Amino acid sequence: MSDLPHIVLVHGAWADGSCWSAVIGKLHERGYSVTAPQFPESSLAADVARLRQVLNRQTGPTVVVGHSYGGQIITALGEDAPNAVALVYIAAFGLDEGETIGALVEGGPPSPALGNLDVDALGFAWLPEDDFVGHFAADVDPAQAKIMHAVQQPISLSTFGDVMGVPAWRHLPSWFMVATNDEAIPPDGERQFAARMGATTVEVASSHVPMVSQPDEVVALIEAAVAGVSG
Repeated sequence: MSDLPHIVLVHGAWADGSCWSAVIGKLHERGYSVTAPQFPESSLAADVARLRQVLNRQTGPTVVVGHSYGGQIITALGEDAPNAVALVYIAAFGLDEGETIGALVEGGPPSPALGNLDVDALGFAWLPEDDFVGHFAADVDPAQAKIMHAVQQPISLSTFGDVMGVPAWRHLPSWFMVATNDEAIPPDGERQFAARMGATTVEVASSHVPMVSQPDEVVALIEAAVAGVSG
């Protein structure tokens, strides 16, 4: 049995668990047990319930990694984060108590990746292919980016109004990757999230999806978190 902690990977909006494929392979090579579940993104409550379901299935210490809206999910665990010993944010939202994604997004002009959301009759937002390939995943091979677009998980706009409770980062150590070429979440916003949570922070020259374009750097940050909570 490995003494390494488990790794749970939480995808964001307009992605699914497959976005972590390169990271999963590299973690497996290093001996880690990894889970990258699918999230419904129908409400924050449903997503947090799914994450707790997965965390409860682990048998020991677990490092929880969230990308983009996945950062909202891991933050909303609050003080009920079964088996979790560390949080890793990858180009993610890191809200504080009382905040909403909607208020943050509305506080400035639409980012290039999110300026043309296609909202369907059920209130779920989808990313058009041109914006996905050209802005959301701008440093990914276009053929691969089109596959990512094809499997995108739309997100309910209701999640933009969900108010954050006590954030999990208040009681769990955190690591944060800022994507300096991010066209979905402004890099300065990511820096502010990281600074106020006191996260150990690294920056990479990446689009919004460094786990796809720069998986080695993402794995290195996860392993830094592992080292930080080991022993």
